[in-house]
Amino acid sequence: MSTLTGWVGNRFLSILHDTNKICDLLYLSLRDTFISIRKWHGNRLIFQVLQKQILFTGVDALPIISIISLLLGAIVITQSTTQLPMIGGEDFIGKVIVLVIIRELGPLVTAMVVIARSGSAIATELGIMSVNKEIEALEVMGISITRFLIFPRIIGSLIAILCLSVYFDIMAILGGFIISKIQLVTPFDVYIYRISLALNPGDIGISLMKCAVFGVIIAILSSYHGLKVKCCSTEVPQATTRAIVSSIVVCFLFNSAVTIIFYI
Repeated sequence: MSTLTGWVGNRFLSILHDTNKICDLLYLSLRDTFISIRKWHGNRLIFQVLQKQILFTGVDALPIISIISLLLGAIVITQSTTQLPMIGGEDFIGKVIVLVIIRELGPLVTAMVVIARSGSAIATELGIMSVNKEIEALEVMGISITRFLIFPRIIGSLIAILCLSVYFDIMAILGGFIISKIQLVTPFDVYIYRISLALNPGDIGISLMKCAVFGVIIAILSSYHGLKVKCCSTEVPQATTRAIVSSIVVCFLFNSAVTIIFYI
């Protein structure tokens, strides 16, 4: 029992230590950027890194997001249209789309795709840079790591996941309409009208807020674990795994907390 208690205590202290370091990293990224925001020197380079992050995280992810969202929307409506007509609940299809896709699965699935693609890439890239002493070289030259490496990835991930989530919702609604049209012969205007009745600005705001926080969580955790790599290349895959797992856990915890607070 004492061994178990000691292990739990050590894990708890380790989590607190990592949380403190992650918060420090986020604070330094914001501080260093806003202090030098009026100085044009270096800002062009930061903007280029930001563009590349948005391109990789957002634009390059559109094909996989399109496939997943269309299929997910089709699956949700398929399950709904096989059950709701039995109880005369065809009018609740819009409510199902809002509850399942826009409120929950849209932000979460988008975050999982971003974690798998971009979170792992950020951790791997920074880990390799650490092993090759590139991080150390930048620091020796007086270049702010948080300003040039971390902040653009945070903002890029935030912007990309917001846009991807909106795109995901639209494609999922389209996929649901295709199935609804086939099974219930529902006109498009009726389908959209049912969704609009069930949707309110609060749902949209909370969904976008989730996505924005997910973007920050993914970027900062991936950057933190990538920068923790110090000695050899064998640490890189371990750091990448920790970045992915921790991002998934924290995103689900945050999503659960928001859902409980706003919808229960």
